[in-house]
Amino acid sequence: MIEKIKKLNSMIKEISLGGGIDKINKEHKKGKLTARERINYLIDDDNFYEIGKFAGHKLYEDYGGCPAGGVIIGIGKISNIKCIIVANDSTVKAGAWFPITVKKNLRAQEIAIENNLPIIYLVDSSGIFLPLQDKVFADKYHFGRIFRNNAKLSSKGITQISAIMGQCVAGGAYLPIMSDDSIIVEKTGSIFLAGSHLVKAAIGEIIDNEKLGGADTHSEISGIVDYKVKDDISCLDKIKSIISKVNLKKENNFRRIKPILPKKNPLEIYKIIPKSNSQPYNMKEIIYRLIDNSEFEEFKEGFGKTIICGTARIDGWPVGIVANERLVVKNKKGEIQLGGVIYSDSADKSARFIMNCNQKNIPLVFLQDVTGFMVGSRSEHGGIIKDGAKMVNAVANSVVPKFTIIIGNSYGAGNYAMCGKAYDPRLILAWPSAKIGVMGANQATKVISSINKKNKKKSYNEKKIFRDYENQTDPFYAASRLWIDEIIDPIKTREYISVGIEISNNSISNDKFNVGLIQV
Repeated sequence: MIEKIKKLNSMIKEISLGGGIDKINKEHKKGKLTARERINYLIDDDNFYEIGKFAGHKLYEDYGGCPAGGVIIGIGKISNIKCIIVANDSTVKAGAWFPITVKKNLRAQEIAIENNLPIIYLVDSSGIFLPLQDKVFADKYHFGRIFRNNAKLSSKGITQISAIMGQCVAGGAYLPIMSDDSIIVEKTGSIFLAGSHLVKAAIGEIIDNEKLGGADTHSEISGIVDYKVKDDISCLDKIKSIISKVNLKKENNFRRIKPILPKKNPLEIYKIIPKSNSQPYNMKEIIYRLIDNSEFEEFKEGFGKTIICGTARIDGWPVGIVANERLVVKNKKGEIQLGGVIYSDSADKSARFIMNCNQKNIPLVFLQDVTGFMVGSRSEHGGIIKDGAKMVNAVANSVVPKFTIIIGNSYGAGNYAMCGKAYDPRLILAWPSAKIGVMGANQATKVISSINKKNKKKSYNEKKIFRDYENQTDPFYAASRLWIDEIIDPIKTREYISVGIEISNNSISNDKFNVGLIQV
């Protein structure tokens, strides 16, 4: 685990440079801060909970790469109010929009609407990345969905602030104007539907970009922007001032008490998790190192033992925990049950527990290390599909905030039943030890090889099949496509869950708002 975290931190350091040192220096010479520098100045403290840091990882290598999807999003406190921040990274292809950039922005809007969070856009983008325009522009969940969501966010009374701190062109020009407040930086900020070159080509007019859509033009002639400021720092100070006067409506009331650190040392998680995802370990030992005072009130302890259910507190917040047990256990009949597998009794228990947490308004935390539902004649005849459907139904209809941590395996229908991305967790995070897919590489290789042999196919390579599946189940593969929000050091799990519950306390409605997320 320590080696995996070293790799994680090394990748984070590289991604944090965006387009590289040379591009960062160019921004500084223009008198601009980088996207990350802007965020660091804007937030009250160092606690910025980034979402989608690995988005775009290895996805666009033919185009020179797209670190963090060319946009940085996350949750931070501004003027003592938690906000979602979206900052275009102009060091990455001038902040151009790739398909994953769109998906990441839609995820930011989804978090804002679910949690009634003010959303801040730090705009600095050259617009759609033209070589991939067919994957960005015209479909339902493409670029235009962002502006549709701007209107929907406003209708819900959720504060949106846009700061034009660089280019804001073409369709992107609608975003700041559809926000509640718009700010533009002199000399570096500009807004126009078409730049000077396109204007000349289209209508023959000769005009420079500053006169066409600069700060003076839009603050004194068109009246499009609300505030003109002299530099990046003044712009960020203006955002702080505006946010300081926002009043949030709240409906939820998750009762927090004084947090207590776990009795059992969280650092011991590193040695509890085995090297191989096929090896067993005691999930309760993980739970004890995540919860306050290591106090866990287990639900139906003697029944359905391959899933652990119970209530606890995390950083002072009440939570209901649903976790896959990885040890081999015996059921009430004395039958051996495999760890990481969901049996009928454990599915039935989980469904009941999830409904209880909804009844008591307790947020849910799912700790995934699941290989799927039990198969075979005994399980099928015993109604595993029916019991599994109960659990999936309970997860899908749960109205309390849900948070998913993928610790180890996340395979097949087990991913769904344990609140995978399709079931709207407020945050879905993975440890570096995670594996996500229909099945593991070993099982997939055996299945495909068996089918190929049956069909007498000679042109298949077992090693290649294994390699492909191993690559596709890697957590970085999932994170690059935003199947998960972030890969985190296990020690940060308490923090992320705590901030997730804190922002969900702002929720004003249990209705799901469909922002739409594209597949990349």
